[in-house]
Amino acid sequence: MHQHMQVQPLEGRARCSYINLPIINGDRLKTAKALVDKAIKEKKVFSVLGPYPVIRAGLRARGWVERRLPRPSVPQPRRHDLETEATDEGDSSDDDDLGEEGQRDDEADDLYDLMTRLVRNETPYFYWTTRRDSVDCQSLRKDQMTNHYAKAGSFTTKVGLCMNLKNLQWFDAADPDTFFPRCYRLGAEDDKHAFIEDFKRTACTSLLLYVLEKYGGDSEWERTREVYDVKSHGLSKTRKQYANQRVGTSIIDNALHVCQEYLNSLEHCDIDTTLETIPTLSEQQWKVFLRDYYLVIHEGLTIEGCEAYVERCKCMLEQMSHVCPQMETDGLCNIWIIKPGAKSRGRGIMCMNRLDEILSLVDADHGIMRDSKWVVQKYLERPLLVHDTKFDVRQWFLVTDWNPLTVWFYRECYLRFSTQPYSTHTLDSSVHLCNNSIQKHFQLSPDRNPSLPAECMWSCSQFRSWLAASGQDDLWEGVVVPGMQKAVIQTLLTAQDSVEPRKASFELYGADFMLGRDLRPWLLEINASPTMAPSTGVTARLCPAVQEDTLRVVLDRRCDRNTHTGGFQLIYKQAAVEVPQYVGVNLLVEGTSIRRPRAPVYKPLIQSHPDPLSKSSSHKSSLISSHCISGKENQSEEVKKAWPTLSSRKVTLEKSLIFQPKLRKRPHRLVLPSTCCVLPNPVELHPQKLSHTHTQSDHPPAHRTRSNLPSLYRPTPSLDVINLQPRQTLPSGSYKHETHTVNISYPVLRMQKYLSLNYRLSMDTFTEREGPKSS
Repeated sequence: MHQHMQVQPLEGRARCSYINLPIINGDRLKTAKALVDKAIKEKKVFSVLGPYPVIRAGLRARGWVERRLPRPSVPQPRRHDLETEATDEGDSSDDDDLGEEGQRDDEADDLYDLMTRLVRNETPYFYWTTRRDSVDCQSLRKDQMTNHYAKAGSFTTKVGLCMNLKNLQWFDAADPDTFFPRCYRLGAEDDKHAFIEDFKRTACTSLLLYVLEKYGGDSEWERTREVYDVKSHGLSKTRKQYANQRVGTSIIDNALHVCQEYLNSLEHCDIDTTLETIPTLSEQQWKVFLRDYYLVIHEGLTIEGCEAYVERCKCMLEQMSHVCPQMETDGLCNIWIIKPGAKSRGRGIMCMNRLDEILSLVDADHGIMRDSKWVVQKYLERPLLVHDTKFDVRQWFLVTDWNPLTVWFYRECYLRFSTQPYSTHTLDSSVHLCNNSIQKHFQLSPDRNPSLPAECMWSCSQFRSWLAASGQDDLWEGVVVPGMQKAVIQTLLTAQDSVEPRKASFELYGADFMLGRDLRPWLLEINASPTMAPSTGVTARLCPAVQEDTLRVVLDRRCDRNTHTGGFQLIYKQAAVEVPQYVGVNLLVEGTSIRRPRAPVYKPLIQSHPDPLSKSSSHKSSLISSHCISGKENQSEEVKKAWPTLSSRKVTLEKSLIFQPKLRKRPHRLVLPSTCCVLPNPVELHPQKLSHTHTQSDHPPAHRTRSNLPSLYRPTPSLDVINLQPRQTLPSGSYKHETHTVNISYPVLRMQKYLSLNYRLSMDTFTEREGPKSS
């Protein structure tokens, strides 16, 4: 039992876990709290996701405090939509950048760690992440900054860049074929057919160029373009089975015919072509042509009697060069580069030179083809070489606003070389892909020029020294830099409507260029989140400078517009466009239908019974027409017989009558009450033509229908007059004059103002002739 009592405390202590908390220095804690309080007050709390020690150091030097974001324990599955894969388009790789994370000091008593714990519940106001989807831009406040724009995959993916640059004609008067190699989406049927036509046409021009360079001798093409050595194309390695075989000259005739048909189509000479028109070459003829083309270019077979076609080939190529800006870089082998639409660091990229192989590769992957993720781009077969080695250029640029578009261009860049000498005989990635993520896995070729760096990188200053040695130093500032800037600006203009223009965001991009023999830059792709790993001595110097200068532009320049921006220079700022005043989402237009006006019908005046207006219906008088303008005289005679003629008593009309408005939906026709009269047309109203009838008080009222109701018609202003009475003789010899005010459906009018002059004159004449003299 004593042993049992001893075992229990041991087991109890084994279950307990103690946390060894570090001893915090009081002065350090006080300093940390003061710095944290100041940072919170100034909204200087940041979060960095990824290995960016330069960004952390630069923000801390400006008084910012880091709130560390939790690392995702399980990688999220990637969706295959364009926007999600666009976030992986950056050239940053885990292999290159993860090594930097181990350099961080994680001691518990570190001042920055202490400040980080103090702001663990605060809101970050600056985000720097590798992936675009790490931060939801829609949920950010206006004062929170992030280093990414939403929906930027429209130009940072190969598919998006291929699609957007085709719309450049709507944004700028420029041709994308002058700075971007021809590119097609193999997943889209229309682009697929366009690529097939382009491949066949390029095979024809390559064949003509082969004939010109091999049999042309000392010609203009030789002086302006270096003729490739046949060994570089493998033409000297003719296989034994083709040793005694030759190709006929019909292949040259077909190539000339195809090129001429293409020129005619550009001149719209084929406007009358119908679907029944026989194509230039049938499918079977194309198969034979491509087979012979492969034998000549890739196997080294000769064309029998091709010397006679040199002048024709030269003339045709000169015409094609005017409409095909990429003729100088197309070469002879018709090589195309196939890329996955939304991958970076050279993953999945292949070079091919046969049409059937390219189509079979894409057709085999139905899922990717359905999503249009494969793109095929014309390979630049004749680039500028440094010591017979291919290279490309990585250029940084920064976008701080999309509306108006504001672009900053970095003054320095660097070159990336391949590890093998350049040759079109092989399609190996070690020769044609200069990305550091690919070339670092290969050994340097023993045939490589020793003047090239072992790290396969040059700075732009080293490249300019090489250009100066060859007498081309002025071309860097005159051709290379302006060409890269123009290509970047035109690309961003085509994508401006697709990217969400968040004001507090910015983004650093890395563009890849190749230089032609004339040093013209050709844009290959644009990468989001370019790698900042110090993989070589060149990047170890340039990448920290780029990050520090980025903070100067996006942070320091917000406080002081005159601050130094380092290597970034503003190359484009779009003119501000005035935003129209907000008038609401729904725009409503109200109106009424337009009806065809009717012909006006005027009826003469009929005097009603002189008795005053009474409430009793038995004493009311009715008005009927005594004369119809339509010519119905029979009805007029019957009316005259039915109603006796009025005695020759004088009638006066009050000059001033007041009318009250009463709005109606159909103002063009107004129906009068039964005790009203209609004012006649002034043209028809004449004293000789007027007839007056006297209505008996005991006579039954006439039946009134819609057809015989008095009415008013436009455009003459009409008035409803109630109870026109003759003056009655009073015992004193005076006359009694009564006026009544009624409501009509017309605006308030006064008779002396709106009645026509002829009408008033007629009424005065009527009163003088028929009415009694006033006493």
